[in-house]
Amino acid sequence: MEVGDDLLGRVKILENRFHGEISQVANDQELLRLKACYLGKQGHLAEVLRGLGQMPSEQRPLLGQEANRLKQVIDHSCRDTLKRFEDEKKQKKLAQGVVDLTLPGRSAVLGSAHPLRQTMEEVEDIFLHLGFSIFEGPDVEQDYYNFAALNISANHPARDMQDTFYIDGDFLGGHVGPPLLRTHTSPVQIHVMESHKPPIRMIAPGAVYRRDSDITHTPMFHQVEGLVVDQEVRFSDLQGIVALFLRKFFGKRGVRFRPSYFPFTEPSAEVDLACAACEGKKDKSACRLCSGTGWLEVMGCGMVHPNVLRHVKYNPEKLTGFAFGMGIERMAMLRLGIPDIRLFYENDLRFLRQF
Repeated sequence: MEVGDDLLGRVKILENRFHGEISQVANDQELLRLKACYLGKQGHLAEVLRGLGQMPSEQRPLLGQEANRLKQVIDHSCRDTLKRFEDEKKQKKLAQGVVDLTLPGRSAVLGSAHPLRQTMEEVEDIFLHLGFSIFEGPDVEQDYYNFAALNISANHPARDMQDTFYIDGDFLGGHVGPPLLRTHTSPVQIHVMESHKPPIRMIAPGAVYRRDSDITHTPMFHQVEGLVVDQEVRFSDLQGIVALFLRKFFGKRGVRFRPSYFPFTEPSAEVDLACAACEGKKDKSACRLCSGTGWLEVMGCGMVHPNVLRHVKYNPEKLTGFAFGMGIERMAMLRLGIPDIRLFYENDLRFLRQF
């Protein structure tokens, strides 16, 4: 008898022996041991295949086919037997009354959008209905777009290491100064003005980064900044857009504009919203939300500085514009009454399930 015939015969013998042994298996532990005995690295089938090199080359494919067929037979038989054992265990539990079929099922906990995502989407939706377009930009920016093009001087405190995350390396190429994580989404406005002709009506939502961390600040937070550029754009247009947005987002509340300063706008203003906790009350001093002032700061704004328009080769004699910016975390905190900004990032389900 040739070696090939002998090995093929041993495969048949193994198959018959396996069917006889699996019928005697009583539990899943014995089943696993039996499967390892046949299909393990030191199992019966591996022992047969070690003689493959002694077979004539024309018979080797046949032995390989038979070995694979036997492996599939063993796999399927073991899987079917294991399922039978599991079904028997379930039936035994049911017969013993261990499983109470009258108990209500466990309902799946449905997730929802994060409160910051909900706030961002609502802000975007309001401005989309006002005719604005949405633009996004890179988180890693050039110094030029984050500072210089926005009329922020070389000695401005915002450029200090304690305020800005600078990045080692020159991988952006062709920029002046080191690359950095953007400190606001205003650089998107410069990118858009460089690539689009007026009129422009846009918002730029996204994450921004600053070296700051306490109950009202985090190193990474979210902003939405807006820009309108066209002929004969006035400060009154800015006031109307901002007041309309705040009314749609917060409801009917008092709004006021206070003179302020930003390098990229002139004139500039801070926008305050009447405190919902003490508005209309005679004694405001006890209000913890607004510290007795009756007002809450919500955003900054102003008319686009002529130097910013010149950086993007717009003629400030013919074009004017306004810009505004708000922090999404602050908007959500004021609207939802959240006292600590860090709650947004702790992933506490007790907090997130409220929204």
